[in-house]
Amino acid sequence: MELLGQNEIDHHQRQVAILSQDSFYKALTPEQKAKALKGQFNFDHPDAFDNDLIIATLWDIKEGKTVHIPVYDFVSHSRKKETVTVYPADVVLFEGILMFYSQEIRDLFQMKLFVDTDADTRLSRRVLRDIRERGRDLESVLAQYINFVKPAFEEFCLPTKKYADVIIPRGVDNTVAINLIVQHIQDILNGGLTKQFNSWISSYKFMKPQQPSVEPSS
Repeated sequence: MELLGQNEIDHHQRQVAILSQDSFYKALTPEQKAKALKGQFNFDHPDAFDNDLIIATLWDIKEGKTVHIPVYDFVSHSRKKETVTVYPADVVLFEGILMFYSQEIRDLFQMKLFVDTDADTRLSRRVLRDIRERGRDLESVLAQYINFVKPAFEEFCLPTKKYADVIIPRGVDNTVAINLIVQHIQDILNGGLTKQFNSWISSYKFMKPQQPSVEPSS
């Protein structure tokens, strides 16, 4: 968003909008909330998300409608009364750890990116975020990571890597990949591919060995 110059633009005028799967956590029952407050609820399981609301929101976005996104409070583990309004945009980025898990959801995306980051980096970022922003102590963060986060990543998130159109190693540190994605979005906003991208594609096709064509037999 920063590289695209969209952060400083009024929400009504933005050509690019960004949403997070974290906004769509289900409202917890009293029993579930009690577990969550003890660090015993699995927020990294696919069932923790309101997929019906995600699908309805994505369809409204594709139809050019204004949508109202829930605001989730990670301290109290509940949805706030207020919502965030997202106005129609030319490009919508939707990020989340399990956005590719449901076929019905992933089929709605025109491009799927998987950001691949080292496990130690993921853990350190989570520790810092949960302590600073969510008021948790180190022991509870590590317990939740070992009991829920890591197993869920390996079972539900990592296998969806195969559905990605583009895999970005090293995450935000991969400036080459980030700049290519930014360029691609700018091309969409400008109505087509740039000369540089066309040139790159042409060079790639020229260098790639041609495979013999095979006609279907009757």
